[in-house]
Amino acid sequence: MSFFGALEALSYIVTILGLPIAIGVFVYEQRKQRQNEQHELHRMLSEEYDGFLKLTLDHSDLLLIRRDAPRPDLTEEQLERRHILFSILISLFEKAFIIIYEDHMTRDTGRLWASWEDDMREWCARDDFREALPQLLEGEDDEFSDHIRAIAAAA
Repeated sequence: MSFFGALEALSYIVTILGLPIAIGVFVYEQRKQRQNEQHELHRMLSEEYDGFLKLTLDHSDLLLIRRDAPRPDLTEEQLERRHILFSILISLFEKAFIIIYEDHMTRDTGRLWASWEDDMREWCARDDFREALPQLLEGEDDEFSDHIRAIAAAA
């Protein structure tokens, strides 16, 4: 075999092996980038939830954190503040649902979603939150609304 024949054979081998390897590397990098983006979105949503919890601390007279707290008689102003806080929370839950939830989740995505669903279950266990849900869900995403209604029904 001549030198040029050997080079030609080598070029076929590189083409045959190189293309699948290049495709594999591309797919791996794309998956890794999507995972990083998803983790960043989850981090940002978690920071928003932390901000919401700080708001509940600022409005501690509404007794929103402890589920077993006695249900206070709230003034009109307190009822309005509670409704606003619940609206912020529903908006945050809807964002998490739209960004993270998928019908067929990977193990990693499932773990991220499970933490949000735990928070939803915790809030849906509150009578006052469940009672406010119909009004809070007006105009929200239909799939999200169905999902949180199912959680509330199970509470």
